[in-house]
Amino acid sequence: MRITKHEHACLRLELEDRQLIIDPGGFTLPLEDLHGLVAVVITHEHADHWTPQQLAHIRAQVPDVPMYGTAGVAAAGADVTVVSPGDTVTAGPFTLTFHGGTHNVIHESIPVVQNVGVLVNDTFYYPGDSYSLPGDAPIAMLAAPVGAPWLKIGEAMDFVLAARPHRAFATHDMTLSRIGLDMHRARLAWAAEQGGGEFVTLDPGDAVEV
Repeated sequence: MRITKHEHACLRLELEDRQLIIDPGGFTLPLEDLHGLVAVVITHEHADHWTPQQLAHIRAQVPDVPMYGTAGVAAAGADVTVVSPGDTVTAGPFTLTFHGGTHNVIHESIPVVQNVGVLVNDTFYYPGDSYSLPGDAPIAMLAAPVGAPWLKIGEAMDFVLAARPHRAFATHDMTLSRIGLDMHRARLAWAAEQGGGEFVTLDPGDAVEV
């Protein structure tokens, strides 16, 4: 399975000439080359993870592609099939299981929204805006949030330490300066290495195989 990192929190997974898109939000450039797209996953309702414009752009290319998101995403106006923690969905060669349930707290004045992490083919895991894990099963590749209003780097390090992935890369990064991104990546790399894992540095457009 090939994983391409796009800007901020958007990811493209490719397997057997099929594609899966996760979290095409407002900080991400419009996605092209969507041949073989079988599903779109939106982890939660915040605009850095989806916008009506991004979904319209995708549907203009693949009109009938299934889209999956939380009830909050649907209530915000997205045409999605609602998924919840514990649900499993099959889309082409991808088996998706959903985990977690809530977004990390930003501040007590800001409502906590629904959030689902997604485990793909029991090998790749992306938690959305949370530190939820998909049980105790080994994670071959982890996409770990590295910068956000809700994120403290020490907690992000603890998340990677708990996950003990074979490999990991940083995502959710457009709120960071270049210096901050490099510094936070180094912290996550240290955390991955403590469990015998490897950290992979991916910039937008870079890809890794898992």
